[in-house]
Amino acid sequence: MKNLWNDGDAEKMVADYAKKGVGRDLALRVYTTRLLGGEPRLVLHGGGNTSCKIKATDLVGDEWDVLCVKGSGWDMAVIEPQGLPAVKMGALLKARALERLSDEDMVALQRANLIDPGSPNPSVETLLHAFLPHKFVDHTHSTAVLAIVDQEDSKALVGKVFGEKMGYVPYIMPGFDLAKAAGDVFDADPSVEGLILDKHGIFTFGDDARQAYDRMIHHVTVAEEYVAKNGKPKTARAALPARLAKPTDIAPALRGAVAVARGEGRFDRMISDFRTSDAIVDFINSADIADYAGRGVSTPDLSIRIKTGPMAVPAPDADKIGDYKAVVRGHVETFAKDYRAYFETNDALDDVKRTMLDPMPRLTLVPGLGMFGHGRTLKEARIASDVGEIWIEAVRGAEAVGHFHPLSKADLFPLEYWSLEQAKLASNKPKPLTGQVVLVTGGAGAIGAATAKLFADNGAHAIIVDLDAAKAAEAAKKAGNGSIGVGADITNPAELRAAFDRAVAVYGGLDILVSNAGAAWEGRIGELDDATLRKSFELNFFAHQSAAQNAVRIMLEQGTGGVLLFNTSKQAINPGPKFGAYGIPKAATLFLSRQYALDYGAQGIRSNAVNADRIRSGLLTDAMIASRSGARGVSEKEYMSGNLLGQEVTAEDVAQAFLHQTLADRTTADVTTVDGGNIAAALR
Repeated sequence: MKNLWNDGDAEKMVADYAKKGVGRDLALRVYTTRLLGGEPRLVLHGGGNTSCKIKATDLVGDEWDVLCVKGSGWDMAVIEPQGLPAVKMGALLKARALERLSDEDMVALQRANLIDPGSPNPSVETLLHAFLPHKFVDHTHSTAVLAIVDQEDSKALVGKVFGEKMGYVPYIMPGFDLAKAAGDVFDADPSVEGLILDKHGIFTFGDDARQAYDRMIHHVTVAEEYVAKNGKPKTARAALPARLAKPTDIAPALRGAVAVARGEGRFDRMISDFRTSDAIVDFINSADIADYAGRGVSTPDLSIRIKTGPMAVPAPDADKIGDYKAVVRGHVETFAKDYRAYFETNDALDDVKRTMLDPMPRLTLVPGLGMFGHGRTLKEARIASDVGEIWIEAVRGAEAVGHFHPLSKADLFPLEYWSLEQAKLASNKPKPLTGQVVLVTGGAGAIGAATAKLFADNGAHAIIVDLDAAKAAEAAKKAGNGSIGVGADITNPAELRAAFDRAVAVYGGLDILVSNAGAAWEGRIGELDDATLRKSFELNFFAHQSAAQNAVRIMLEQGTGGVLLFNTSKQAINPGPKFGAYGIPKAATLFLSRQYALDYGAQGIRSNAVNADRIRSGLLTDAMIASRSGARGVSEKEYMSGNLLGQEVTAEDVAQAFLHQTLADRTTADVTTVDGGNIAAALR
């Protein structure tokens, strides 16, 4: 592993932080923490921790010896000084004399001794850092080190690889007991440069930031070189179908299978992130991949991300793709059944009250293709995929030098169901549309953009489809929450299909369609040329039908229902003069919505329409407002607020109607009127 220390960069950081009142030691602690945190083979998504022992002054001017240690929630790759809260050393050292200390009391002790009470919770391994006498302490979950410790005879192998330079600490769950054990191992031989924690990772320490960092890189390199030099030949390859299905062929079925059923047609859905590379495929094509997956996680910390380990499924045969949905569901059911048994067996061992997490896998390995990370958000799904890559590297290394033998699932259980993690999960309240994917046509227009933004604010990930790709991208940026923009002519079946395929490729599937795109042509119907009317039907009817067909295709494959939402306009009910080219296809689209409700209700797919009027948008431009108000013989202001409420209706009001129809999960075949009150457009 390359040593990234650079004197110039280090001194620049010291100088920059000095201007903000941060001392040299803490500045260099930040510098090397970022070096470690930026390397995924060492640290991934909040894992690992570092510390330094310095002096700090409290709010009343008293000076204390403190431990600055990584705080909960901080990413080492981008850490700032405030991400290393200062804890008074005296109380931490005094705790070592205690016989026992619960996790809750340990957290209380650490918080009670913070210099700044507003700081984040110090790391669960704070006491371990404190019990080691060195000024700087580094801790990572190096994949190369995990390859060494994830062995049945790990202690002997650690001695062979590292010699007397590193101490060995048997596996103990992070917390007070591990801190005491690690302190005792160091005290027995203070000459060591670090500690190897069985099934867990590596600590190194030093008198300054560079020494601790150099030792980490050195000993990780020792592990890497041992794995490289002593690796065994590859295991047998699994037999693959002559013709593999594509990831997008199986993603909806997989996404539907891992959705958590809440009863009566309600689901907590997942986002799926597909990841592949030559290295990933080479590993998961092993004939033993299901065995590896069943053994568990390479370090206990990963259980927070991928539960008890990945799920392996068979390679999908493109010529038998119709059968694959049942295959996937069978594997998910088995995984969930095994997870429930794991929970029930271990939960029964004591009287602690626990809430079982959902039993669905968070990482699926598909030979021949790659892997899918699953999560309630795109971020969580991508983290699961990241963890999958690191799990693969660690298992590959462990199998190269021996036999992958991670922590047993019985020992994993207390960490996955650690009381502090349970409290954190209990406070994490999902938004109404968390885990759901929405596709909005005409997404860069006023109504489409407002709808995408509102849905994203409520937790959904949005695909914003518009004829103008640049405007679609800009609308996606404004919507946020990982939304994406796609340019497409929705009257072109191939381009529209590609937009839906993009939803599957990025998020794994689709749950909500807002079929919103439209345009208006004016003229008295008896004088309208056929070409104009047909053009209007292509956009204002057939494109809605094509979009709905694509959405239903994906929703049926997922098997978790879905929502179709159509923007039909008041013209579908209350036609205006010289507007037949627009109103007639919109009327057809209104009844299209009802037909979908009728034909697909049994599959849990709901279909509703919004009947909106006089919304300032790309369709109702200033020129159009002038024309329509003139046609009715009123002023523009009177035209825009010409309703029972006497108020102009906005794109955001229409978006709220679409959201309401989405959340009203017992409502289908509905038409919601958003026009401020127009009796002539009211449904009878």
